[in-house]
Amino acid sequence: MQSSQLRRREFITLIGSAAAAWSFAARAQQSDKTVRVGFFGNSLNSPPPIAYYQAFLARLRELGFTEGQNLIAEYQALNDPRGPFVAAAELMRFQPNVIVAAGPEIALQAVIGASVSVPIIVVAVNFDPVGRGYVASFARPGGNITGVVFRQLELAAKQVEVLTQAFPEKNRLAVLWDALTADQFSAAERIAQTLNLDVRALKLENPPYDFDAAFRNAAAGAAQMVLVLSSPYFTEHRTRIAELAIEYRLPTMFAFRHYVDVGGLISYRGDFPPMYRRAADYVAKIVKGEKPADLPIEQATKFETVVNLKTARAIGVELPTSILLRADEVIE
Repeated sequence: MQSSQLRRREFITLIGSAAAAWSFAARAQQSDKTVRVGFFGNSLNSPPPIAYYQAFLARLRELGFTEGQNLIAEYQALNDPRGPFVAAAELMRFQPNVIVAAGPEIALQAVIGASVSVPIIVVAVNFDPVGRGYVASFARPGGNITGVVFRQLELAAKQVEVLTQAFPEKNRLAVLWDALTADQFSAAERIAQTLNLDVRALKLENPPYDFDAAFRNAAAGAAQMVLVLSSPYFTEHRTRIAELAIEYRLPTMFAFRHYVDVGGLISYRGDFPPMYRRAADYVAKIVKGEKPADLPIEQATKFETVVNLKTARAIGVELPTSILLRADEVIE
């Protein structure tokens, strides 16, 4: 852990040195100059990342940046089969003026590893960039990283709480997680212990994951509820995961409403499109000459609950009125 922290600190030292000499602002201040934006995020093969990227581009258009005119945008998937570091190196060959790194910590690690001289805007989902040592503070990041933080660790704990409120008579919780959601799992496990829940950790390894086996193991361990964490390797299989939860009649909590749209029971999550729109705001500020070091990192504050009553009936559970009243949307 100590050596890992030292490596992160070394990143910050490199970033700070590069920021002092970096000439990007001077090159991009002119309104008629084409801006090259590199976007490093989850693969665009499922609705959530597509919707978020569209929200990002739509906001850039509102701010006066249009593809084919004064904007060239290049998208690379962090969950590329070749690995995130290879994908990030390919993105750097695009020679972006600014990079957006969206998702788990590995996205930021990969783009930092590829270049320490390009301004980076994070949409940090599964990690705390301050706690991890990438920036000095939320108010004054320093270096060349800024952006938006989604406190997924706090959300994972809240998801466990909502499950226990929905099903107070159940106390055996299975959690599906992987290496990219290890911090989320730790947060969920901690709150579960305070709530006297028996946690069965189901870690998935070596994508593509075997979700059928994971749910068989959950059932074999007599799980009464399931929490599915927000790995990018899970989202594209959301339909199969929702089907398995129904097949095994397991009340399941998800991080994205897209799972509930295809049959998941409950999602409790942050409102992601506004975060991606804010990332576009940061792009506009930086290309107009502001420095990432001086732009405070924002934290997402809006959350939503979606419930699928059709699924509740299919698995034979009844959700309490308190959960239905707090839901932002109920799918009949």
